[in-house]
Amino acid sequence: MKKDEIEIRSLYRIEELEEVRKLEGKIWGAEDSIPTHQTITAVKNGGMVLGAYSGGQLVAFQYSFAGFNGKMPYLCSHILGTDPDFRNKGIGEELKRAQRVEALKLGYSLITWTYDPLESINGYLNIAKLGGVCSTYIPNCYGEMEDLLNSGLPSDRFLVEWHIEKEKTADFNDGELGLDFMLANSLVQWHWDEKELPVPSGILPLPKQEPAFVAIPKNFRKIRETSMQAAVEWRMKTRAVFTELFERGWLVTGFHKNSMAEIPVQFYVLSKK
Repeated sequence: MKKDEIEIRSLYRIEELEEVRKLEGKIWGAEDSIPTHQTITAVKNGGMVLGAYSGGQLVAFQYSFAGFNGKMPYLCSHILGTDPDFRNKGIGEELKRAQRVEALKLGYSLITWTYDPLESINGYLNIAKLGGVCSTYIPNCYGEMEDLLNSGLPSDRFLVEWHIEKEKTADFNDGELGLDFMLANSLVQWHWDEKELPVPSGILPLPKQEPAFVAIPKNFRKIRETSMQAAVEWRMKTRAVFTELFERGWLVTGFHKNSMAEIPVQFYVLSKK
């Protein structure tokens, strides 16, 4: 598969997987990258590793292994990483779409993975573009993480389900509602703090009818780098809201990408199961 100069292919050889291990260490700054003996074993037993290449250089990868929940097999998508010099080029999306194609060849109908729900870029890709859905919130999923992207905060995660037999399983038409409506009805309200950062304030009661909206920051990484206190407030308030929503039978089915520069939040959209 190619997009412009990017080539995506499945990786099987030790030498290729060693390149993946090194790129993982570069991205996360971690010395304990997944060992090659583990990834090659996964590849030989129902998993896969995809590599994205530019000019012969590995610039992104995706690693998955086989999973089983007691009822059905599925593909557990564990890591997707892109070299910092090649981000914001749509490579992650192309890797996910290639993953879907290869997973269908292997006989899978479901792919699952986790991601930080406060990372809006991932939310937009996983929910709005790919059509994943989510009804599971895992507080501090991986414990305290010390890598470059997660240090200092509880590692809360959404568990995404991507039902890949259909091209897209989740959609949200927000044409009739508008941004003002979503701002007024977001279950997490927010205000500007003294550092001119968006910070959550109050929490509204759960709505009596669909849809429900939950605001998250457009740029959570900037908030974390500027004010850990503000980052923790976003983590704990959204954790409380999503946990209650999921316990009461709500499901994340959409994501609204707000393009107005003066409004620093975007919105998850939820409906009843």
